[in-house]
Amino acid sequence: MLRSLRTAALGMAAQQLNVDTIANNLANVNTTGYKRNTIEFQDLLYENIQSGDVDSRDGQEKPSGLQIGLGNKPIATYRSFSQGPIEETGNSLDLAINGNGFLQIEQPDGEFAYTRDGALRINSEGNLVNNSGLRVYPEISFPDNVTGVKVSQDGVISVTIDGESEPEEIGQIEMVTFMNPAGLKAIGGNLFVQTEASGEPNYGLPGEEGFGTINQGYLEKSNVDVVEEMVNLIVAQRSYEINSKAVKTADELLQMTNRIVR
Repeated sequence: MLRSLRTAALGMAAQQLNVDTIANNLANVNTTGYKRNTIEFQDLLYENIQSGDVDSRDGQEKPSGLQIGLGNKPIATYRSFSQGPIEETGNSLDLAINGNGFLQIEQPDGEFAYTRDGALRINSEGNLVNNSGLRVYPEISFPDNVTGVKVSQDGVISVTIDGESEPEEIGQIEMVTFMNPAGLKAIGGNLFVQTEASGEPNYGLPGEEGFGTINQGYLEKSNVDVVEEMVNLIVAQRSYEINSKAVKTADELLQMTNRIVR
């Protein structure tokens, strides 16, 4: 009975983590460029009560042994980088990545982070930044008196300056990809940082082989499927409930055992 108490308690803890992950997905259903997260579990070691080897007493080989599982444990969270829906915004500085790749963001400490959030703005110094004020890398500076901005699908940025008829090219957006994007570490603010699991960044331009294109005036929305998450939430709730019943049943069995001794 003590084994069942521990196993069921582990099951409850596992489903609590599952609910926490689902809740975070639902909370970010409207977050630009958010990628849904799922938690993955593994079963624990088994207690081998009896093996399936040949019985020395009668020489007969058993078709299977006797093993009792000891519950499960969380092993990883997997982030799906499938394409989210692309919605039109009409803002010339909103850029959606259609396909693979990340924009590069320079952090205050000089390290780089990566994002799928293409909601960009121009700061007081004329630099292209994200909504948190962090600069896009390579640095792109806008001149004064800009009346129009054009970003091509291959990431070339051109501006129209007041009083001039011909657009002027001011920069090129560079993108990166990773061998294992699921290995990136989320740090909040729609940003990810490189880890050993993700591998080294591969640099390239939008539209090149293996890299997505840029859609100006659009944003990539979250890839969270609300209906799927609600179904997962119900399943997690039922699993938590049945594990709690297992705890209650094991406790009642222990109480019966105690009464027998008396």
